[in-house]
Amino acid sequence: METFKRTPLQLFNLPQNFVIPLFQRPYVWKEVEQWEPLWKDIRRVAELRITEPHLNATHFLGAVVIQSQEAQSRRLTTWNVIDGQQRLTTVQVLADATRSLLAQADLSKLAGQLEDLTHNSEKYVEDGDSPLKLRHLNKDREPFDELLAAEAPIDYEDLAHSDAQIVAAHQYFTTVVEQWLGTQDTNDYEGKAKELTNVLLDGLQFVSIELEAAENSQEIFETLNARGTPLTAADLVRNFVFQRLDAEGADTKKAYREDWPFETKFWMREVSVGRNLVSRSSLFLNQWLVARTGEEVSPQATFNRFKSWVELESGQTMADLLPTIKHQAQQYEAWTHAAAQHGGSLDSASMAFYRMRASGVEVLKPLLIWLYEPGRDLPQQTVARIVQAAESWVYRRQMLRLSGGDLGRIVADVIAASVGVSTNELSERVIGHLARLNVTSTYWPGDEEVRLSLGTEAVYSRFPRGRLRMFLEAIEDKYRAETGQPQVERKGYPIEHILPRSWKDTWPVETPEAEEARQARVHRLGNLTLLTKSLNSKISNGPWSAKRAALLQHNTITLTGRVVSGTEKHDWDESLIDHRAAELIDAILDIWPVPDGHLGKVVDPQTKAGDWVELKHLIEAGLLRGGDTLSATHRDFKGKEAKLTNEGAIELDGKRYMSPSAAGHALRKKATNGWYFWAVGDGRRLRDVRTEFQNAVPADIGP
Repeated sequence: METFKRTPLQLFNLPQNFVIPLFQRPYVWKEVEQWEPLWKDIRRVAELRITEPHLNATHFLGAVVIQSQEAQSRRLTTWNVIDGQQRLTTVQVLADATRSLLAQADLSKLAGQLEDLTHNSEKYVEDGDSPLKLRHLNKDREPFDELLAAEAPIDYEDLAHSDAQIVAAHQYFTTVVEQWLGTQDTNDYEGKAKELTNVLLDGLQFVSIELEAAENSQEIFETLNARGTPLTAADLVRNFVFQRLDAEGADTKKAYREDWPFETKFWMREVSVGRNLVSRSSLFLNQWLVARTGEEVSPQATFNRFKSWVELESGQTMADLLPTIKHQAQQYEAWTHAAAQHGGSLDSASMAFYRMRASGVEVLKPLLIWLYEPGRDLPQQTVARIVQAAESWVYRRQMLRLSGGDLGRIVADVIAASVGVSTNELSERVIGHLARLNVTSTYWPGDEEVRLSLGTEAVYSRFPRGRLRMFLEAIEDKYRAETGQPQVERKGYPIEHILPRSWKDTWPVETPEAEEARQARVHRLGNLTLLTKSLNSKISNGPWSAKRAALLQHNTITLTGRVVSGTEKHDWDESLIDHRAAELIDAILDIWPVPDGHLGKVVDPQTKAGDWVELKHLIEAGLLRGGDTLSATHRDFKGKEAKLTNEGAIELDGKRYMSPSAAGHALRKKATNGWYFWAVGDGRRLRDVRTEFQNAVPADIGP
């Protein structure tokens, strides 16, 4: 066994294969727990190398264990990956995602350097073998191979393995790298691209434990992965707190008994943050620290940042500070308990806690802790206005399925920028800060973009169920408030499709076009309501007359009551679904408004999530017309043309395709990003037309 410190360039530079055996678990890394922290570390190193090159910053990625084996090829050394396959796979995916972006920007030298990390030169690869340096033998093989063979830019939804976790990782890194690099016409694009490439080549470090074929790899693996019960951030903070109290001469036993609140079941319970479990006490201390420092603090850095803040910045003894922590912890616990109750009306803070739990985020909790800091004593109207604006920013982004990875940093920035601001100016300061955000990763979407997206989005299948229910509950509460009723009970009421999911037998239509129009509306917002009790499946899927009568029994839900009113002589159909969708969207925009005149424009529209945009939207906006000719741009299909229909479909060789990528795939017989593949008459790719649409909300449309 030999141990070396390796960079990716040193580890992957030779012609070789790293084989992940069949018995290894599949790829399981996820955005919140691994991808996002890794990207932030890499971004930090790249930015440090740009601003302070003399530091030669690096980031340590941990250990990998590889074992030599008999060569599968006469030319290539082969290693079995015993431990570290998750990080090796992630580095390969990140390198390929970055390579793809740099190739599109015509930075071929940098792209080639990254390709050398992932691909063996053809001259070393035997006929019929894969050139990939990392070879999965488990279920990740097909998605990984397809992904690294796909032509850039990749249409991820058109991949055969679009639901694979490896594909999600590639899409995530493509998005964040593209956002960080910015637009290609900026002065620093190439410099940032070069520095990021250098970080991926030699700014990351592994400890590589390299075994001979005869060594016992299982013994090494077990030793490296043996785990006891690690100390949590709260454990470390507790030890520090009481050591400091002891040094101050305080009565530590009394302080532990009266002022340390974290020894109850509530605080010891592990809670989910994303898909990661942490103790609730550790989570609170992290969020409390963000509120105190105005800095984004990673969970791993909670203890170190707490210690340095107490020692160098707080200006308080621990005896004075601990009661404040206790007070805010008790307040946090009260909000959490209130949010878990099924009944009773909630104030803005408790409702914010409930909505965050339902939508799967924690991002606004530091802001709430900060707003309710002892001594701040803000008017409830000010707090409610700030919470409403912050929720609007977060939930509008969720409605558009935009990334939330950078929102924690913005919350910390808002807190830092608002320190010392007078009560009278505070809400305007916070709202103004959010409204000025102008990059895709953090901007506050305007009304028109939300209308366009939610009007045609299949929300039932695209949104997590708890989040969708929370949106419907918010609308219900708005309707109830208009007549002075209490808030709806938060009992996880079922979401009902008014037009049934299985509609063809009892709700038939006559033509294929009508079938297509009806099916497209099944999962849309306008076709959904809340019920106090699920309907019998026979009634739920039955004809409208019987279903309408059953819905009348749920008239305690205002959402449902408004569906059945006025439909005595009119069956539920596509026009009513569209009309109701517009009403519900208007309600959502009123619940979570934006400032007057706010449009949500960004300076990097090319990175904006556009998977909700369809060709019909471009036609409706006047950017395309039915009958327009689309031309293939790929060198192998020059001269091949297709026609755009009035409905936003593409006619190619006598067949009809509902998306650019489907038409491209039919022509090329492989995964194709149709937005990049097809061009309009003036030479612009569909991607360019889509970008124009995304960033050109008409000036006369107010929010």
